[in-house]
Amino acid sequence: MMTTSRDLTGKVVLITGSSGGIGAVTAVEFARLGAQVVVTGRRRDRVSAVAKQCAEASPTGAKALEVVADVTIDDDCRRLVSDTIKAFKKLDILVNNAGRGIFSSIQDENILDKYELIMNTNLRSVVWLTHLCVEHLEKTKGNIVNMSSVAAFKPLMPLQSVSKAPLDMFTKCVALELAPNGIRVNGINPGYVKTEEAVRPHPNKAKADELKERFKNMCPLGRAGEPMDVTKAVLYLSSDDASFVTGHNFVVDGGIQHVLSTIIG
Repeated sequence: MMTTSRDLTGKVVLITGSSGGIGAVTAVEFARLGAQVVVTGRRRDRVSAVAKQCAEASPTGAKALEVVADVTIDDDCRRLVSDTIKAFKKLDILVNNAGRGIFSSIQDENILDKYELIMNTNLRSVVWLTHLCVEHLEKTKGNIVNMSSVAAFKPLMPLQSVSKAPLDMFTKCVALELAPNGIRVNGINPGYVKTEEAVRPHPNKAKADELKERFKNMCPLGRAGEPMDVTKAVLYLSSDDASFVTGHNFVVDGGIQHVLSTIIG
C-alpha cells in the first residue's frame, strides 16, 4: 500500500476515463486516501468494477459515484458534472484523464474522421469539462490535472502528438487565467506505461508487441512505467503539497523522452 502524508479526506474528485488503466488506479488510490470519487467511462461493467474497488479501498467504505458517459458527447459531460454536484454538493479536483491514441498515416483515407475522434477526446472534452467545472472549483479553491503525454513534444504518432501539444498549452493558459480565482491547473506527460490502452490502437498486434519491448528497452531506467508511477504524480499535484505549483507539465517517463526518435511506423 502506498503511504503518503497528504490528507485528501472528504475531497471530491472527478476522474474521466477512470474505468480502466491509469484512471482506474488513480481512482482507487484517491479512495484509499479518503476522497469521494466519481468513476466514469463508456462501459457500465468496467465503471462498476472500479467503483467496487474504490469502496473496498476507502477507509470508511465510501461508495464511489458511478456515471456512464462519453466525454466526446457534450450532454454527457453536462450530466457528469451535474450528477457529481448533485451527489456530493461540491467538486475539489478534476482529473481530465480520458484519452485516445490512434496509429494512422497521413495517407489514410479516413484521416479526418480519426482526427476528429482523437481531438474530440484528447482536447475538446478537456476544454468543455474545464469550462463546466470552473464555477464549482472556484468555490472550493480546487485544482485540475490534465493527462497529456511525451508525445506532446516528440513526433511519435502524428494524431496523438497533434492532440497533446495543444493540451499542454491549454494547461498553461488556463492556469494563468484561473490563478486569481484560486484554482491551480497542471498537466502530466507520461511516457510508455503498461496498460491495456497503451498500444491497443495499433492495427498490427505483432507490431504492437514489438513496440512494447522497444519502449521498455529504450527507457534509461530500464523498465516500463506502471500506472502507479503516474498516479503518484496526480496525487501530488492534486494535494496541498503542490499548493504553489500551477501551469506546469510534469514529465513521468523514466527519462525516455531524451532518447526517443520517430520509432512508430
